Amino acid sequence: MTKMLYVRAALMAGTAGLAAFAAPAMAQDSAADIAAAAEDVADAAAEEEGVIYVTARRREERLIDVPLSVTALSGDELIKQGVQDIVAVAQQVPNITLEVSRGTNTTLTAFIRGVGQQDPVAGFEAGVGLYVDDVYLNRPQAAVLDVYDVERIEVLRGPQGTLYGRNTIGGAIKYVTAPLPDETAVKIRGTYGSYDQADLIVTASTPVTDNLKIGASGARLSRGGFGDNLTLGTENYNKDVWAARGTIEFDNGPLMVRLSGDYVKDNSEARQGHRFIRSLVSGAPVLDDVFDTRAGLNIVDQEVEAWGGALNIALELSDTVTIKSITGYREDKSTTPIDFDSLPAVDLDVPAIYNNDQISQELQLLYEGDSLSGVLGFYYLDANAFTAFDVALFTTVNGLTAQTLGDVNTKTWSVFGDFTYDLSDTISVSVGGRYTNDKRNSRVLRTTFLGGFSNLFGGTGVAAAVTSNFNGSATFKDFNPRASISWQPDANNNVYFTYSQGFKGGGFDPRGQTTACRNPRGGACTPQEVFDFMAFDPETVDSYEVGYKASLLDNRLNISIAGFLGQYKNVQIPGSVGFDANGDGVNESFIGITSNAASADVNGIEFEGNALVGRDFAGEGSRFSVNWSLGVLDAKFNTFIDNFGRDVADQRVFQNTPDITAHMGFNMGLPVGGGMMDFIGLASLRSDASQFEVPNPFLDQDGFVLVDASVVYTADSGLFSIGLHGKNLFNKEYIVAGYNFVAGGVGGAPFIPTLGREGTLTGFYGDPRRVFVTAQINF
Repeated sequence: MTKMLYVRAALMAGTAGLAAFAAPAMAQDSAADIAAAAEDVADAAAEEEGVIYVTARRREERLIDVPLSVTALSGDELIKQGVQDIVAVAQQVPNITLEVSRGTNTTLTAFIRGVGQQDPVAGFEAGVGLYVDDVYLNRPQAAVLDVYDVERIEVLRGPQGTLYGRNTIGGAIKYVTAPLPDETAVKIRGTYGSYDQADLIVTASTPVTDNLKIGASGARLSRGGFGDNLTLGTENYNKDVWAARGTIEFDNGPLMVRLSGDYVKDNSEARQGHRFIRSLVSGAPVLDDVFDTRAGLNIVDQEVEAWGGALNIALELSDTVTIKSITGYREDKSTTPIDFDSLPAVDLDVPAIYNNDQISQELQLLYEGDSLSGVLGFYYLDANAFTAFDVALFTTVNGLTAQTLGDVNTKTWSVFGDFTYDLSDTISVSVGGRYTNDKRNSRVLRTTFLGGFSNLFGGTGVAAAVTSNFNGSATFKDFNPRASISWQPDANNNVYFTYSQGFKGGGFDPRGQTTACRNPRGGACTPQEVFDFMAFDPETVDSYEVGYKASLLDNRLNISIAGFLGQYKNVQIPGSVGFDANGDGVNESFIGITSNAASADVNGIEFEGNALVGRDFAGEGSRFSVNWSLGVLDAKFNTFIDNFGRDVADQRVFQNTPDITAHMGFNMGLPVGGGMMDFIGLASLRSDASQFEVPNPFLDQDGFVLVDASVVYTADSGLFSIGLHGKNLFNKEYIVAGYNFVAGGVGGAPFIPTLGREGTLTGFYGDPRRVFVTAQINF
């Protein structure tokens, strides 16, 4: 239940109380009228209990009134469940994949309804938009957000191009931080558990004047590794994070100003992979523990640093008109040692640097009338993504390193509008659209070094040749419409049909190589052919959704059912391939090739619900509730043109997209010793899924179930709580990412390396079983 729900109920109850004491000398009939009014208000407050409010359409409204698929999870619920970062949200939401990407604790891989990006390449924007207090995070680096001081997380499924822009072709995730309380408050939350996990979060806030409040939070999040790096003697899959957040709020009624800033520093060791095959030259066997590694690359530290701020201003011009301004700035920088082969030998080692920064501005004009409501807006983003990496293949070519510098600038602006009009008491229509102008500038410079790593990574290699020097610019324009119609026979039922379109801009692969361009004539590519080879076009999706939402039995049963059809065109397929620069039959490096290789249909159904099954059955205040979700996807490529011009759609699958996702959970609360004891359970299922478009028997993950449980005691006074939490109780091993640079290996055939000599086929795993205790004290 969100905090705004409590505020609404408290305001109603307070109004009733004031009415009861306002005029003690009134006549008997007036007193009766007041009592009746108070009872009506109390009934309204009771009806409000269980109602969820969201801002999916950029304005506050009941979840049941929103004609699209939205899941909202309150911060209180997530804390009780022991959820520690945004990745775990995927266990309770249908048709979504959220994973920690390869190499770090803080890079996010996100898919919704089959749309996303597995490889966190700098300069690309994933098809799932992530927003913190309505500020878009332009890159996946530093996007695995820890859950603290959060009011709710909303997951919007399906294209959200009208209101959220070109980056939300699959959907959007909104991370909404909690507003500051009205009174001075201090909260200390600590965690201790498996693998020496020791977390501490301290939050404090206070009003300065009647209109001004300030608050700050600091977090220290640490955990030992799930495994070991046997070569370097360090931990693998450990966590070493510092984080902070500060907020200033001013509210005098018509004017609301919120200034916030945050900082994250991740000093964790690099996550290195588990080899699935014996090394083909040195003969190193496969390790028994999937969390152990032999990776030897350590010329740069694994380090991620991110910070940013947001200024949100809302001014009520009248009872019906409000203007909003959302200004955001984000920056992150990181270094990472990517040891693809996961061996001591320098067979396929890639130290890398990522630097991202962005500034954004959004203006909104909101109207809320009796029959018409909606928003008009303007959005601007100026972002830069710089990446640099060396590819070292010392066992293949003596001392040869290929360095790539990619610099991608994005300037985009858009105008948008979305309005809802009530045709009658039961029927409303919504229409919206967004025009986007998206400009990309890209420089890709590739240089060959002899004698070791380049000086960028502290090496002594000497630049021998510039093999690629590309400058390109392109502007992509598109208009994305949305329309829906809703029939609400009463306030508790909503049947809707929605059409929406999503658009993701094109660009240039920052890992590309111009000399890899081949033309049909067999000669050198023309400048235009090189440009076309390095560039990729926008992708679009047209989505049709029909749904039913209901809040029944006085809000004790809430359900949402949706069926959708998605027509996906010009699908962007980023990939890495080995490249033979001099034609000697040996791949000296890898390059990125991104193509618009496919069209596809993504169809499915989703079913979500929660029910309050029992109340006051074991003493006053006792309760038992259940919640569930089911997602079924049929995602198929209609065409998929490979690098040789062949249609191989029947040999390709959607990556990171299980056909079935489901969960079942419960929460039983029992009054115990002046407080409430919550017993919480959750089981989540994911069917078979492939890591890449080409199925691989080693990397593909069979279906599995994760089971979590929590027991949490909360004092009635609200002064303290303590909880015991278990995650992945049956210790299921499951793959979340991997690298593949081998051919063969199927049906007893030998493995043939496509890059390096040892054969790179490695995987990364989700968290093993963990048990931890949390305690919180409120002052």
